[in-house]
Amino acid sequence: MISVAGTQMQVWSIFWHIRTLTDQPIALGAVGLVRIIPIVIFSLIGGAIADRYDRRRVVFISQTIMSACALALTFLSFRELTSLWHIYILTAVQATAVAFDTPSRQSLVPNLVPGQDLPNAFSLMSIALQTGSIVGPALGGLVIAYLGLPYTYLINAISYLAVLGALLLMGKVQQQYSPESRVTISLASIREGILFIINQPIILATMVLDFFATFFSSANTLMPIFARDVLHVGAVEYGWLSAAQSIGAMSAALIISQLKEIRRQGPVFLTAVVIYGIATILFGISKTVAFAFVALVLAGAADSVSTIIRNTIRQLQTPDYIRGRMISINQIFFMGGPQLGEIEAGIVAQLFSAPFAVVSGGFACILSVAWIARRWPQISRYNGDEAVRSGSTAAS
Repeated sequence: MISVAGTQMQVWSIFWHIRTLTDQPIALGAVGLVRIIPIVIFSLIGGAIADRYDRRRVVFISQTIMSACALALTFLSFRELTSLWHIYILTAVQATAVAFDTPSRQSLVPNLVPGQDLPNAFSLMSIALQTGSIVGPALGGLVIAYLGLPYTYLINAISYLAVLGALLLMGKVQQQYSPESRVTISLASIREGILFIINQPIILATMVLDFFATFFSSANTLMPIFARDVLHVGAVEYGWLSAAQSIGAMSAALIISQLKEIRRQGPVFLTAVVIYGIATILFGISKTVAFAFVALVLAGAADSVSTIIRNTIRQLQTPDYIRGRMISINQIFFMGGPQLGEIEAGIVAQLFSAPFAVVSGGFACILSVAWIARRWPQISRYNGDEAVRSGSTAAS
């Protein structure tokens, strides 16, 4: 939670930083491009590494690299040496670390709790993540306004100590390997992961919908333009608008964490994505801070519900020995969607306007749900009590 707060502070500060360097929307959209290229190149390798090596150790190394990037941004900002290319390069290095970090970090969760507790575990994880995502942008706005932009990068660098300390305290975590042999870092092992996804229509459907929904409805990079040029507010209000989705997400996750079970998970998942698209449209037409804030809270709540359900489906339907590779492929979808979506939003905003980019994206998100439900009808019938293929390797 502490580390996420620092990370989110830096993410939104970078958007604000770029907006101070240029008023071109395409410059903000380019952030998505420099993030997604390393993800596409290295994610599949990161997944194979997660299934081959100690996942906890991989996360420790990747988190250390991300902290170093934050320190570099801190140094450049304090010296007033930062240019767009500095931001892009350091963002790309961090994204490379994320490509190795995410498969190992997410694969740890089912090693720690029994399968029947995974929905609640993901809900609690979502609460921690969203709490950090609320505190980070809101605090970031205050830090920018009263201390200065460089301090947001410094606080993020320090925040990584929390997750590094947690990994050290966690101790050794038992994980399973392929029943035939230990996974090797090769094209064959990567191909095995891809074939597994292709032969699991429910997992594939959630990944494809995740990609299209976030591709069309991702407009976070346009938030500085909305704040400064549409709603005419400053850094503090920008911070709260940036935190609004996380407030909604945390509220929804808190409710789900108290539920004993979730039935009709497929229909609930599809409905949540539709609501996400509607909320995006409402944000795009907003003219006041209050209306925009409420729309973003609704979007965050809907996204939280869909995230928890799709994560549960994927983890329960994936054996531990191949889970890292499954998550690495999923990473391309769930990170590729919003990052490429930022590029798309920036281009559309450059050609037309920021509100048009957001509203059109919301409508496209809703159409994507209709197509996925028709293309993979299994997801509409998924209930949540189907056979489980994963869970903690430790005693429950």
